[in-house]
Amino acid sequence: MRVLAVIPAYNEEACIEGTVTNLVATCPDVDYVVINDGSRDHTEEICQTRGFNYVSLPVNCGLTSGFKTGMKYAKRHGYDAVVQFDADGQHLPQYIPDMARAMQEQGANIVIASRILAGEAPVGARNVGSKLISGLIKGTTGTFITDPTSGMRMYDRSMIEAFATGFDLSPEPDTVAMLIRKGAKVTEVPAHMQDRQGGTSYLDFTSSMRYMLRTCFSILMFQWFR
Repeated sequence: MRVLAVIPAYNEEACIEGTVTNLVATCPDVDYVVINDGSRDHTEEICQTRGFNYVSLPVNCGLTSGFKTGMKYAKRHGYDAVVQFDADGQHLPQYIPDMARAMQEQGANIVIASRILAGEAPVGARNVGSKLISGLIKGTTGTFITDPTSGMRMYDRSMIEAFATGFDLSPEPDTVAMLIRKGAKVTEVPAHMQDRQGGTSYLDFTSSMRYMLRTCFSILMFQWFR
């Protein structure tokens, strides 16, 4: 099973070297590609100097475009699965084999690394938002996902094809809900995650709440017309 880690990166000069180095050391059989999403810092320079495998977009296009670029790369090079992997060091590569094993043994199209199953949980308003999203996905698809906002997800070959060729898919919970309604099988594996290893997240309190509300509204309304 050939697995590709797609690592979208925007202004991640503080983390990208450690993230890629740890991934390669922990999972030498997993290939990777860094999608430098028009970074304005030294992210591209670090990738070039260290000889990392990377693709640079000319301007910042956002997570969706960066991830779809990775999916096009995976499709073009014939990978069996893609794991969405954060550049900021929050995701731990030692769980990638568990995700691949669950995909093969359970015949899953999408495998999510769940902090909840590992005994962790978001705190405060994020926890409330995550539970609300879980409830909405359960109500609209019949599938319960413990950690819908986890950004560490593995997609099989059929999902690579869908993301690489579709125009309205994003690596977000509302898309996962839509794919479930279209027949995709989703499973979860327990996984611990760590804090961002450097730099600053673009998700402050206000943007986090905006993200939660937008996701909930999409699950309830927009996904039915996609």
